[in-house]
Amino acid sequence: MIVGIPQEIIPGEKRVALVPEGVEKLIEANLEVLVQSGAGEKAGYSDASYEKAGAGIEADAAGLYSRADIVLKVREPAADSGSGEGEVESFRNDTALISFIFPASNPEIVKRLEEKNIRCFAMELMPRITRAQSMDALSSMSSIAGYQAVLIAAEILPKFFPMLMTAAGTITPAKVLVLGAGVAGLQAIATAKRLGAVVEAYDIRPVVKEQVESLGAKFIELEVETEDAEDSGGYATEQGEETQEKIRKLLLERIAQSDAVITTALVPGKKAPLLMTREMVEAMSAGALVVDLAAEQGGNCELTEPGKTVEHNGVKVIGPVDLPSTMAVHASDMYSRNISTYLLHLVNDGKLNLDPEDELVTGPRVSGKMDPPAEKEPGADEESEPGTGEPTDG
Repeated sequence: MIVGIPQEIIPGEKRVALVPEGVEKLIEANLEVLVQSGAGEKAGYSDASYEKAGAGIEADAAGLYSRADIVLKVREPAADSGSGEGEVESFRNDTALISFIFPASNPEIVKRLEEKNIRCFAMELMPRITRAQSMDALSSMSSIAGYQAVLIAAEILPKFFPMLMTAAGTITPAKVLVLGAGVAGLQAIATAKRLGAVVEAYDIRPVVKEQVESLGAKFIELEVETEDAEDSGGYATEQGEETQEKIRKLLLERIAQSDAVITTALVPGKKAPLLMTREMVEAMSAGALVVDLAAEQGGNCELTEPGKTVEHNGVKVIGPVDLPSTMAVHASDMYSRNISTYLLHLVNDGKLNLDPEDELVTGPRVSGKMDPPAEKEPGADEESEPGTGEPTDG
């Protein structure tokens, strides 16, 4: 089977789905790898480096899609490939696609994938179980986003992050509040602490308190009852509007005292929860800022506009998009390991083997047919172990 690696065409995207190291692993599994010319350049990988690893080079996307049995991508297929048609229309019928998809935000793309019977698997829907930790691309990319969010805040905030002893006296450290203590939130906490800020964090999941405090931050405990705050995979669950409103009111004072607020809350498959209202932004001091990592999924702040910086009453609300792409080298390395490990799980003797009873198949699947269930030997059933990694953003 031929695995195709196209160049990402969504504007601003610099990552590549597979790096040369991953090519070698797939070839060892009896797969042929075909890379579109220039696909890895923005991530630091030349066509020559892919050829050295054993991949073939295809001049353009049309040629690659006409030959590929399995397509590995970073972003969802573009609605317009530049030829007047969507990227999905270039795929052969009955092929397979593994990528970030976010089906709730891209229903039309999912519909077109179904129409062409493309077996599509969304990397962000990977189950949070022990045997899938090496395939957890969402956590990999979230760690980069959390790191970059703090650097954005430190660059734009008109204050020092650390406490400084100067000839003009002592300068107090910046106060940073992180809302959501999943992977992105924990990385944001760690980075802000390294830069010398005083850091507080809040999450509806009490279980993350120990992790927050282990990084040197203060965990904010609110007297609010939350039911089923965490699902079996470690994700935060969506709370009712009444509960969310109580949380917002109790957080208002903390937000008003903060120099920078970094919001990271996501609920898989749904619009990001509203954590900060206009009133909460107005309570902050002029010069303060908000970095909303959920901007692409609707935003945690009422004033967030994806890809833009909105200034309201002297407070900047920043809605960065595709932050992992700003660190394309490491982001591509990490994603390549995640997606190649997943593909190798789906492949047996050089062919796709989609077991409909495997939750690593059914969980990420968003379109396409499944293989018939295989006969199991007596005693072959085993329960998956619960996830033991860090809780993810929610």
